[in-house]
Amino acid sequence: MPTILITGGCGYIGSHTAIELLNENRFDVISIDNLSHSTERTLERIEAITGKRMLNYAIDLRELEATRMVFEAHNDIVGVIHFAALKSVAESVNVPLTYYDNNLGGLINILRCCAEYGVANFIFSSSCSIYGNISQLPVKEDSPVNKVESPYANTKLIGEQIMQDFCRAGKAVSCVSLRYFNPVGAHTSGLNGEVPSNRPNNLVPMITQAAAGLIPRLTVYGGDYPTRDGTCIRDYVHVTDIAIAHIKALDYLMHASQKNLYEVFNLGSGKGVSVLEAIEAFQRVTGQQLPYHIGPRRAGDVQAIYSDCSKARKQLGWTATRSIDDMMASAWKWQQTLLHEQQQLFIEG
Repeated sequence: MPTILITGGCGYIGSHTAIELLNENRFDVISIDNLSHSTERTLERIEAITGKRMLNYAIDLRELEATRMVFEAHNDIVGVIHFAALKSVAESVNVPLTYYDNNLGGLINILRCCAEYGVANFIFSSSCSIYGNISQLPVKEDSPVNKVESPYANTKLIGEQIMQDFCRAGKAVSCVSLRYFNPVGAHTSGLNGEVPSNRPNNLVPMITQAAAGLIPRLTVYGGDYPTRDGTCIRDYVHVTDIAIAHIKALDYLMHASQKNLYEVFNLGSGKGVSVLEAIEAFQRVTGQQLPYHIGPRRAGDVQAIYSDCSKARKQLGWTATRSIDDMMASAWKWQQTLLHEQQQLFIEG
């Protein structure tokens, strides 16, 4: 079978995309993931769900020769799905050079390899954060891009510009940028989900960890935004819906008659949910009371954003199907799995 290379395949969205690809049984799937913000245990989780072991190369994409060796070893790669990147908005504000070096250096090298080894289809993990604080909602792909609020967001915006220029240069590679809104939740089995390597920065892992007693309480960053309840509004979308969108985008490129194509699609639910509404949804579906307090605003956060995904529906045949309740229920189920694993390690140790 032809092979799909996933960079960051042991990460949160990468692993869920690998699961969906492997379950379709149309492609072999390999990964490049240096495991700096993920764990090799994820390969076992993928195998438990799919019955297939994904091969991972634990190398850094900034090492061009090591990356080339993966392409040399797999001459049947027909597509790359590029997730590998640092992704904390708050951290990027503090260490911007680290983010520019990692996120852009890795992208450039993987694109260079696609051109050198004749891999014609490239899917890029982008972000709605490139829109900045936007006044007209919902956000469409052609909405004006305002000043980005973080170095992380800027790496995604520059990454898109790099790919546009790359496709325009006629290197026989077509690219799709998928601008995620807020991926959350976990696999319905409860066997795979997000594994924060340190204290989590994203809302849903912070919610589940606070509910599990792993952190004292959840901090809601800002309660004085000009929104309906004073907290930030986001467009949450289930990680499995996001994973499926990558496969549809890959098929879209593989069946396109045009070469050197570049396209952008929003991926979201199309609904804005405030932080307090997300907390209420978690409490409703799990029966868990969540300890939280309102803290100061966090640098880099935008006040409100949600998507118009009609382009993805029309051109990719994709729409988000899972509700905020589904997202919270699966995230809590995954947190219970993590707690059980930690207890087993304690007993065995």
